[in-house]
Amino acid sequence: MTLIGAPERIARPLAMRGRRFGATIAAWVTALVRRPRIALPALGFVVERHRLWIGCVAALFVAIESMGWGFDTAAIKMAARLPAGIVDAFNAITDYGRSSWTLWPSGVLILVTAAAASGAVTRMSRLVLASLAVRFGFVFFAVGIPGLFVTVVKRWIGRVRPSDAGAFAYHPFSWDSDYASLPSGHTAAAFSALVAFGALFPRARPALWIYAVTIGLSRVIIAAHFPSDVIVGAMVGACGAILVREWFAARRLGFYLGGDGKVHAMPGPSFRRIKKVAQALAAQ
Repeated sequence: MTLIGAPERIARPLAMRGRRFGATIAAWVTALVRRPRIALPALGFVVERHRLWIGCVAALFVAIESMGWGFDTAAIKMAARLPAGIVDAFNAITDYGRSSWTLWPSGVLILVTAAAASGAVTRMSRLVLASLAVRFGFVFFAVGIPGLFVTVVKRWIGRVRPSDAGAFAYHPFSWDSDYASLPSGHTAAAFSALVAFGALFPRARPALWIYAVTIGLSRVIIAAHFPSDVIVGAMVGACGAILVREWFAARRLGFYLGGDGKVHAMPGPSFRRIKKVAQALAAQ
């Protein structure tokens, strides 16, 4: 009788934990899609939004000029004359521009944090875990949403990748990877990561800028994209991440709108507090 009842005694706590996990995820999603706490007109975020649109217009202008003045073709020809060693080095570097380097860790951390918060934890521990989940979620969406946009739009545009066909060959609505040049997905991911991590860790911005620019250059050096593709990719990635940050700020999730018209990151839990929560979870 004891052996027969054992699976049931094990299944009940697991089912309860699963329901709590689902309820935790649902609560976090509800907080993410709830009505903004800031009046809709304030979503203009005077200073931030003006800079955003000016930057987008400038990037599009430079990209169009790059196409029209032949800089796209000239840059690819210059890249073809680079030493093989340099091209091989950038061929290895460019893989670090994939969005999966950010999406997989942040996605897994969201699930792990939700699982931890679904257990028997104190109110303070739950608040710390929720604060961490907001930041993981911000990084995930700030990189994922622009990446999804780029994946769809580049197929609609159908610009040919650098080849003998030239810089003005298009095959709209093609799902052939050879016609998926504009905009650059790797560059979009790198610049959205720049904005996302830079918003949370301002001191890391110089290193993040070096990373993002290097990824953008690598796409041209290995002849995977024209310079205009990279410029538009950088614009989409950065602007998309900024809009996601505004969405979070409007709901006071990890960010808030300051009196100076700028979005600021809320103070996160201290390392000491996080360590204390981790120790409490490990002791369960």
